[in-house]
Amino acid sequence: MNGTTTGVTLELHDADATRALGAALASVLRAGDLVILTGDLGAGKTTLTQGLGAALHVRGQVASPTFIIAREHPPLVREDGSRGPALVHVDAYRLGGLDELDALDLDSSLEESVTVVEWGRGLAEALTEDRLEIDLARPRGGDPDPDNPELGTRIATLRAIGPRWSGIDLTTLQD
Repeated sequence: MNGTTTGVTLELHDADATRALGAALASVLRAGDLVILTGDLGAGKTTLTQGLGAALHVRGQVASPTFIIAREHPPLVREDGSRGPALVHVDAYRLGGLDELDALDLDSSLEESVTVVEWGRGLAEALTEDRLEIDLARPRGGDPDPDNPELGTRIATLRAIGPRWSGIDLTTLQD
């Protein structure tokens, strides 16, 4: 692999903090970036992507693409008249392998979009050597209300891989 790997671990106190991390990511992401999200059900993968989509100012509600596999959110015009990149949100959970990921033809939209792949570990790395991998964990047992997905601490471990990420300080993503 060319380039470097840098990482940081952040504590997110609830779903709002997870969305805030997604919004903060929007300030460092650009068209062509790949984000691979890994974590158990309920860990906050879609919640993080919602914050990212809101900050990128894209069209449509960001929801889990589990049953449609991939959803593209085109950019909306911002108040200053500019547009950011589109958001392509993929759920690789039901994919059987690299052939099925290739069939989505993500390569064609990768250069002009921010692409987020949930459950992408072991598959999506083949798309590009430059990527941001985020592992989300939601420790069980310490949540104030385990039945409320908005509550409870999550741990986000971010790994920036490849030359694209050289010099980017991921520790600035959490206030």
